[in-house]
Amino acid sequence: MGVVRGIGYGLFGPPEDFGEAARGLNVSTVRAYVYWHQVEPEPGRFDWALVDRLLGQVAGWGRLWLTVCSSSPWATRTPTTFLPPSPPMDLGAYTRFVAELVRHCAGPVDYWQCENEPSNSGLLWAGTAEEYAELLAGFASAVRSVPSAGRVVLGGLGYDVLSEALGTGPWRFFETVLAAAPTSFDLVDVHTYDDPQRIPDHFAAVRSLLERFGCARPLVVGEYGGPTFFQFPEAVRAIEQATTEAMADPSAADGLQPPDRRVMRRLYDRLGELPAELRQFLDDCPPAVAARRDRVACREVVTRNVTAFAEGAAATFCWHLAPELAGYSDPLSLIGLVSARLALLDFRDGALTDAQPAAATFRMLAAALREADGVRRIPLGERPDVRAFDVVFPPGSGRALQILWRAAEPFAGDTTAHEAFEWQWVHPGLHVADAFATAVPVPAWASGRVAVPLSATPILLSSTPLHTIG
Repeated sequence: MGVVRGIGYGLFGPPEDFGEAARGLNVSTVRAYVYWHQVEPEPGRFDWALVDRLLGQVAGWGRLWLTVCSSSPWATRTPTTFLPPSPPMDLGAYTRFVAELVRHCAGPVDYWQCENEPSNSGLLWAGTAEEYAELLAGFASAVRSVPSAGRVVLGGLGYDVLSEALGTGPWRFFETVLAAAPTSFDLVDVHTYDDPQRIPDHFAAVRSLLERFGCARPLVVGEYGGPTFFQFPEAVRAIEQATTEAMADPSAADGLQPPDRRVMRRLYDRLGELPAELRQFLDDCPPAVAARRDRVACREVVTRNVTAFAEGAAATFCWHLAPELAGYSDPLSLIGLVSARLALLDFRDGALTDAQPAAATFRMLAAALREADGVRRIPLGERPDVRAFDVVFPPGSGRALQILWRAAEPFAGDTTAHEAFEWQWVHPGLHVADAFATAVPVPAWASGRVAVPLSATPILLSSTPLHTIG
């Protein structure tokens, strides 16, 4: 389990020290972004101050995943210092930059990613699929020119892809890339932001695509987080209605504002009419709704990770560690509607500390899964509503961990009652905690059977103590 620092380390302000805060979440790897202009501000002149600061965050304890963006005010077709990146005017200059970066970082970087969600055209990549394939091929060649540099990751398949039927829309972008550069990556990044119960289907669709082009590779989850409004039909309908209204009335007082901000203003204008499923993501939501959202977030730290690992994910990276800037808030940001409340930590008096209960859940689960070899689903034919998983540890470790929950809609799951679910437990010790990182009194336990308090909230049964807050 890893965590994403964000998209702009050192880009919007002085780079801060986040390493100890990330380490305190029990992660071993941090994903961060590096932009071409941050390293090579002028042709042939390299500035390693930002990169060295980033490397210093994990020195002595962790590893890095670096997502490299081609953004440059002098080297690319569309000059920029942020997003979207665009194709380089000179591919040779780009590959020389990547090779210099990889050589400088030799050692602590395990993953090298060429751009992020490049199919998100106009937002995260200002080029064609063919141009991205060419960039990826050059990127992979540069990384692989440095011995033992790490593995190359294909730019992430995000919600824009996974929300469509296989073979349609943004899937075609990756079809073009795979046809043109089938050997230019070692891992495939899948971003899981919608219903965690869809993770198996998403993985199956991605694997089907890869197999069709003869380039099956291991999958990693470079981004995930929840809850998001993508999971709630009521929230999606309200946003669609606000979008239709905002686009249909360009002469309104806010008509000169960008479309996304006009949509957000419409939502806030009718805040009291919105369903709780959407209000949970907006400022000024009722305390009871915010509390329910926080509990859903705790559940989904467990359900998203365990499901992804059971489907064969080699690693997962939580979006995200903390806001880009301390004290910054923009309630009219549509992107913020998705991600503003997913940060595990926040700045308080200049230091990073827990922002929401999900941080404690993450810390507990990351510790519990440390050194595990994998996760396997335990089929329960007579109870298809129960999700049960066994965490596989190396032989001789003496550790056992099993995780169970009952499938439910996110908001409905907050009100479902527990049931005493009989479960076999044959290990010498028993420690129980729920997804809120709270210790649960050990239930009745005799003759290898235990009465698990089963509900939509995942329960962890461990042979060793769990990292709980109570």
